[in-house]
Amino acid sequence: MDIKYTAEATSSGDARNGHVRSSDGIIDQDMAMPKEMGGPGGATNPEQLFAAGYAACFHQALKLAAGQEKVDVDSSSVDAQVGIGPDATSFGLQVWLTVHLPGADQETADRLAGRAHELCPYSKATRGNIDVEVTAQV
Repeated sequence: MDIKYTAEATSSGDARNGHVRSSDGIIDQDMAMPKEMGGPGGATNPEQLFAAGYAACFHQALKLAAGQEKVDVDSSSVDAQVGIGPDATSFGLQVWLTVHLPGADQETADRLAGRAHELCPYSKATRGNIDVEVTAQV
């Protein structure tokens, strides 16, 4: 693989209740454990950041898949939900992706969402590691 870009970020302080900063300073955020997990809430957390990244990456893969088929997806969007909970050894993640393709028929939406799941680097990284459910809505 020919790496074109490498993102860099540092976590400091009290980890999930600490601070994250990207090397270029664009991300410079306090972190807080969500209230649902016994924390104070009020700041971002790793699951929100992962959901945002996955949604954007999957949306780009969807646009690539649609472009290959000459399908207009200008009004499309992708929602990502990332759940965290205890597993056998520590904690695990689960992801739900919802692809919104207004104006498309269900067969096309399902096909493009499936193809995006094959193309998306986040999907490739998680495949076989965590449960990822992809749903297409028209």
